Amino acid sequence: MIERPKEQGARRIVSIVFSGVQDAVYVALGLLLAATAAVMLVQAAVDLARTTTIGMDVRAIVGVLARILLALMVVELLYTVQVSFREHALVPEPFLLVALIAGVRRILVITAEFSAQEGSDERMFQHVMWELGLLTVLIIVLVASLVVLRQHTSEARSHHG
Repeated sequence: MIERPKEQGARRIVSIVFSGVQDAVYVALGLLLAATAAVMLVQAAVDLARTTTIGMDVRAIVGVLARILLALMVVELLYTVQVSFREHALVPEPFLLVALIAGVRRILVITAEFSAQEGSDERMFQHVMWELGLLTVLIIVLVASLVVLRQHTSEARSHHG
């Protein structure tokens, strides 16, 4: 089927409009993520100052670290939005990094909460061990995925370059 010139022009206009809408959404998401990261960093700094003045409680320090890692996840998402805006394509590597940071963050939170609990029972211990085991497997898979993705990307560059 051969397109008429009028249909080609209409398709191009629709494509340009959708691309503009996509760019506007990316800019709005970027602004919201940047504001969120800034607020989270300020909150983490306040929590850290409060923790150091009150005393070095392990749970409080892990809470501050969890908040900082959450801010790092938001910054990685901001980077993903930036790359998507610039290249008009989704790149998997930043998403894998966000998932990796989330897994590490969860491991830190679980271990801090479990170590701070007094009188935990066998069932709770098994639950924590299962979750830590699954998170460990997830982290290994994410790291392996990142390694394979980077190798594939460097091989593609060397073949094209």
